Amino acid sequence: MPSPLFADRPAARPSERNAVDAMIDRARRLRGDLDSVCRTAVAIDEDDPQQRWQRALCELAAHHLDDLGARLGQLREGPPPPVPDTAPADEEQGPLSGRAGSAEWNLLDDGVEWSVELYEIFGRDAAAGPLSLDELPTMLVPEDQPLLTSMVTSCLIDGKPMDGEFRIRRPDGRMRTLHAMGEPVLDSEGRTVSLWAVLRDVSALDDSRKREVRTRDSLHRQDDIARAEHRIATELHQAVLPAPHDSPAPACGGSGAMDVAARLLPSRSCGPSGGDWYDAMTLPDGRTLLTVGSLTGHGIPAASTVAMVLGALRGMAVAGIEPRALLTHLNQLVQTSAQPALGSALCGFFDPSAGLLTWAQAGHPAPLLFRDGTGAPLVPPEGVLLGAAPGVTYGQETARLLPGDVLLLRADGLAPATGLGAAPDELLGLAARLSGSRTAAECVRSVAEELGGAERPAGGCVLVARVTG
Repeated sequence: MPSPLFADRPAARPSERNAVDAMIDRARRLRGDLDSVCRTAVAIDEDDPQQRWQRALCELAAHHLDDLGARLGQLREGPPPPVPDTAPADEEQGPLSGRAGSAEWNLLDDGVEWSVELYEIFGRDAAAGPLSLDELPTMLVPEDQPLLTSMVTSCLIDGKPMDGEFRIRRPDGRMRTLHAMGEPVLDSEGRTVSLWAVLRDVSALDDSRKREVRTRDSLHRQDDIARAEHRIATELHQAVLPAPHDSPAPACGGSGAMDVAARLLPSRSCGPSGGDWYDAMTLPDGRTLLTVGSLTGHGIPAASTVAMVLGALRGMAVAGIEPRALLTHLNQLVQTSAQPALGSALCGFFDPSAGLLTWAQAGHPAPLLFRDGTGAPLVPPEGVLLGAAPGVTYGQETARLLPGDVLLLRADGLAPATGLGAAPDELLGLAARLSGSRTAAECVRSVAEELGGAERPAGGCVLVARVTG
């Protein structure tokens, strides 16, 4: 039975970064313990193959612990910049991975001694005898032969320890990656009499490295593709929408003219949504079109669908189709398009001569009307989302606007928490500022400042129309 002190409060799990830091700390402690063990083997008899073998294994273990520490550090810091992947195709893995064998090539009598494990690693019959230093390169892939020659030459001529990796092709056709560590054996007068080495099959480790490189480069390619798609979608979106703060030509009627401004409101995480739109334009009959909307999705598909919908909306508005019929046609267009989507929309025509706004909505928040320092949403007509059902009809409402009135249209996603007939408190709280603003652009700036500090889950847009007088 768990302690009552902790029964309903489970222990907190460490964060991923803390877990990686803990593994790095354990790897460092293990490296220190290995150094302590290896120090006891420093004073060894160079003529004793068993003791040379032990020291070589200590050095090999230290090499892999250092590599482990470096890999854990990369895991903590994240992927580095991409590098070209020149690694060959994956090697077939097998039980040989991790095996180690030793060899010694005598330079005085051309004698060669191989351990049993080395015969197994090379896939060579012990009855055929070991390979000489001259024969050894024939087992390597051609690209790695110069590397082995350079390592052996540096070891025998310059007395440098041999430490490197190369690939061999076994008689059965399998390719293996070997890590070689060796050193020259000197006589009492300091002359090189033989070359002694430990070779370990590190094919599994090499394969892991190649997978890490491919995964890292794939990640960078995906990032590059995502950035390119975001740039194209943003450019397409901006090409379709009017420039921010642009106003249509004042509608006829003098005191009934409208000052209009608009702006996209990007989210903190993904920037502007490719599915939001706004528009305002003066129609041939003197009325002013006001519209905002939002389609599901982001990126290029959403931006291209917005271009189609907004183009159709503008064409029908110029043709004089009323808002309720206009939304009915848009619903059919969205349903039958090559990229089906759901969308919300608000469309209104303002007649400056009569001071009347005629509007309809498709699953969209109602406009907010600010007058004399107070604000409230207009009563919405009936309307479902675009693309939600075939053959639907939409309601239509009218509202009288007075000089000095400010109308705020917004698109903030398909499911606003406040509902179609309600308005966010932060917007209604701007009533005094919006009613006192001299231009629609000032109103838009006030809204952007109010909403700019919030963590918006999705992008949106705002359009403000101010009736001048």
